[in-house]
Amino acid sequence: MNATPSITDTIMTMINQSIQVLTKPSVATFEQYESKGTLRDALIYVALAAVLTGLLGLPGGIGGFIRGVLVTLIGFFVFVYLVHWFGRQQGGTGTLDQVGYTFALFWAPLAVLFGILTLILLVTIIGIFLIPLVAIAAIVANVYFAYLAVQSSLNLRESGKIWLTLIVAFVGTLIVNLILSRF
Repeated sequence: MNATPSITDTIMTMINQSIQVLTKPSVATFEQYESKGTLRDALIYVALAAVLTGLLGLPGGIGGFIRGVLVTLIGFFVFVYLVHWFGRQQGGTGTLDQVGYTFALFWAPLAVLFGILTLILLVTIIGIFLIPLVAIAAIVANVYFAYLAVQSSLNLRESGKIWLTLIVAFVGTLIVNLILSRF
């Protein structure tokens, strides 16, 4: 009889897979793990990362923490859904579970890592001036891993289709985040 793994087991497995994805970035590494989990697993992993990064920014207030966690989860889901939907329009063959799981493997740990770096820089006077560089590094890292993840999870290989998929997902998510920020 197959027992369903606990949330703790799933998170520990995803942490180990994330380490592999971040230290050996390639389409092949992503492909090892793309079918190992579900969108539900991905959302739990991202929720944990959102809570951790929210705690790092808690001095901003509890309302900001709650809003940040919700916006992060909704933003992640919208982005992954749009990558899946638009990528399929471009000839991609992956499932929503594969796309969500693949993206969570790099997105969650990078969010926590850059959250920690930002907090460390905030407590030093000179560090405050380095925060924009950390933000740029975070964007570059996320774009790089997203490009690999689209190739793996959607089996897209044409550069133009990959970029178009990522741009459409980014713009759609930006619109949703702007709407959510009104509340």
